[in-house]
Amino acid sequence: MKVMVGGTFDPLHIGHQLLLTRAFMTAGEGGHVVIGLSSDEFAAVRKEHPVRSYSVRFEELTKWIESKKFSAAYDIEPLFDKYGSALTQDFDALVVSYETFPVGNQINEKRKEMGRPMVDLYQISCVLAEDGKAVSSTRIYRKEIKSYGKH
Repeated sequence: MKVMVGGTFDPLHIGHQLLLTRAFMTAGEGGHVVIGLSSDEFAAVRKEHPVRSYSVRFEELTKWIESKKFSAAYDIEPLFDKYGSALTQDFDALVVSYETFPVGNQINEKRKEMGRPMVDLYQISCVLAEDGKAVSSTRIYRKEIKSYGKH
């Protein structure tokens, strides 16, 4: 199965790891995961907090994926907008978070308008920190929590 997932992944936290793990598990053995990684330009307009460079995030993401030894192959491509190649590529499923679920629906609507097949959406639950609030990059940058939701 071919699966797509996207994000800025800065810093790569436990919620991102759940999202990516779900993408690889959905793709399965012999499957393929395409990861859209926000370009520096796109990240700059989307995020309130500073974002490390694409090359640093790419390296961190690659290192984490390789450490997990997933059975599916993968590619990382730059995202220059919220859709990336999800409008034009042939794939089976899109893994989204509670925050990006609306974008998943928009992708399917646009694919339908283009005469392309719609894809399955798999939404992960948000990961809660010790304080019961969602783990997020913004909260980590504010030093409210660490990457694994602890204080």
